[in-house]
Amino acid sequence: MRHEKWIPSGTLEPLRSNGTRSLLYIEDNREIGQWVKEELEQRGYAVQWLTSGEGAEREVYRHDAVILDIMLPGLDGFTVGQRLKKAAPAVPILLLSARSAVDDKLQGLQFADDYVTKPFHPDELAARVEVQLRRNGVGLPECLKLGQHIVVNRTAHTVLDERTGEEIVLTGKQHQILMYFLSHPNQIMPKEQIFEAVWGEPYMEGDKTLMVHIRHLRQKLEQNPDAPEIIETVRGIGYRIRL
Repeated sequence: MRHEKWIPSGTLEPLRSNGTRSLLYIEDNREIGQWVKEELEQRGYAVQWLTSGEGAEREVYRHDAVILDIMLPGLDGFTVGQRLKKAAPAVPILLLSARSAVDDKLQGLQFADDYVTKPFHPDELAARVEVQLRRNGVGLPECLKLGQHIVVNRTAHTVLDERTGEEIVLTGKQHQILMYFLSHPNQIMPKEQIFEAVWGEPYMEGDKTLMVHIRHLRQKLEQNPDAPEIIETVRGIGYRIRL
C-alpha cells in the first residue's frame, strides 16, 4: 500500500521542532511587530511575523496559535481571522486591538478564541497564549495512541494502524474532525461546536452531516465501529476522545 500523509493542499511542513511552540503573528506596525516578536522569542516561542493577511491561510497550518491585529492594510483582521479559522479550525486565534468597544469584541469573539486590548504587557500576552495552547493540547506528545492500535502523528499528519503497519487514509474533513478532537483531549465536545469549527458555518438543528462523517471515521479507526472505544458518543451532547 502506498503511504501518503495528509497535508492540506498548498500548505507547508510545520515549523515546530524540539517541542518549541510556533506562533503566527500578523501586525502591520513594524515597531510594535518587532517588539512583540522579540518579547515572545525571548520567552521561547518560534514566531513568524507577517505585516498583512496576505499568505496567512497558507502559513496557518504550520503553527500552534495565531496572534492577529485587527487594523491591517487591505483585508482587516476580522476578515483575515474568519478565513484562518475556516482554514484551520483547531488553531486558536488571539485578536489584538486598540478598540475596546463591546461591539468590536463581540464581533471578534465570533471566531477568535481570545481578545487582547492594546496597550498590553508582553507577560499578559504570553500568559493568554499559554492558556490557548493548553486548551488545544499543545505540549501533548507528537505521537498519540488511540485505543489499542491507532497511532496519530500530529506533526506529520499521519494515522497508522499498528496491527497492519499501514497508514489509514482520511478525507480532509475526517482529518479535521480528528485533529479537532485531539486539540481538545478528554473534553466532551458539543456537536454544534464541532460542526461550526470544522465547517465554518452555523449548525442547523437536525443536520446529519457531522454524524455521517463520525460514522465513516469510526469505520476507519475503531476495531468495532458499532461499539466504539476511541470516539465516544455522549448522549444528548456530542462526542469525546479519551487520551
